[in-house]
Amino acid sequence: MTYDAEATRRRIFDAATAEFAAHGLAGARIERIALKARANKQAIYLYFGGKDKLFGEVVRSKVDEVCHGAELRAADFAEGIGRLFDWYRENPDLVRLLLWEALEGHGEVQGEPERREDYRARVREFQAAGVVRAPADEEGTRLTQDRIFTILGLVVWNFAVPQLRRLVLDEEDDEAALARRRASVVETARALAEAGIFT
Repeated sequence: MTYDAEATRRRIFDAATAEFAAHGLAGARIERIALKARANKQAIYLYFGGKDKLFGEVVRSKVDEVCHGAELRAADFAEGIGRLFDWYRENPDLVRLLLWEALEGHGEVQGEPERREDYRARVREFQAAGVVRAPADEEGTRLTQDRIFTILGLVVWNFAVPQLRRLVLDEEDDEAALARRRASVVETARALAEAGIFT
């Protein structure tokens, strides 16, 4: 039987995603990641360079997934926000990872220059596709950044604080609460689009 380096790397990455989402960077243990991945600790250091770098790669990869998993288009902006909501609902690890990063990162972001450039590229895509109505200049770029961040907050907050969602909505059933929130978020996105803020 031959050694499959890519399969080992994928198992490590998947195990690390679950470990970091559950325990954060400080609480995560390389031993648990290796055990769950059926790999040795040396493979983790070989492929990822250590726990901090592995955490940074996991976060960046999950952010990249959402950027490509819930495409926003001018033609169906509100429905795209609904798809974004659904993506976060089906992929709860990203919110947890971002919260851990904020709590434990002390203002530092692993791979910050690359991640900034990833976001800049997405903003340029939104501008080119007409998702945000803004001039094609520096002021327009800033406007696009602000509006996209506002939309992210509208969606992500629902998953960052599930206990508050339950309390404020006075819903015992999480499925009912999420259905209400999804409908409200899509309705808000539609109103923003109709007001000419988006699309």
